[in-house]
Amino acid sequence: MIRVALVDDQALFRAGIRMLVDSQPDLEVVGEASDGREGVTMVRATRPDVVLMDIRMPVMDGLAATGELLSDPEPPRIVMLTTFDLDEAAARAIRQGASGFLLKDADPEFLLAAIRTVHSGSAVIAASATRELFERFADAAPRPVPPAYGELTDREREIFALAARGLSNAEIAAREFLSEATVKTHISRILTKLGLRDRVQLVVFAFEHDLA
Repeated sequence: MIRVALVDDQALFRAGIRMLVDSQPDLEVVGEASDGREGVTMVRATRPDVVLMDIRMPVMDGLAATGELLSDPEPPRIVMLTTFDLDEAAARAIRQGASGFLLKDADPEFLLAAIRTVHSGSAVIAASATRELFERFADAAPRPVPPAYGELTDREREIFALAARGLSNAEIAAREFLSEATVKTHISRILTKLGLRDRVQLVVFAFEHDLA
């Protein structure tokens, strides 16, 4: 069972999402909160697997709440909820470690699929969408490239560059004449070496260090 928490200041929206999530045999809502401060307390008490976090809320916004939760020893996966497709706050949340963002008017089936995708360890938005977001809101000055990047093999750097451009495993496999399984293995090793959680974080890393 995937445990889900909702943090949003609109009670009607929360009620709708709760009904949708609880209608699924493999999902359950374990907690709700109406602002970020309340949300941090609730999430730490209920220990959900996935948190749906509104970006704009009173008392404490979703960005600050996400930052607090991701500093915990075993943080949940967090998906930001926003009304804007290209949202600077969403970009900042992803940079902090959120697993992506969803539009609040997303199709119900897409939202359910997103929860399951994030729980499985993948990102909820495509790397290409992350790239577009960071091209819009990237920091002006790149950071120094960390030593860990130098530990990548030549082949891993090639795969890294393609993944950072938003190519899927299938697209990388076709381009490099590899099997998808081999590409997946390379990506997994790259993420481990760089201490990254998913492909979204890989794209963020590439942009922050001017490697994209």
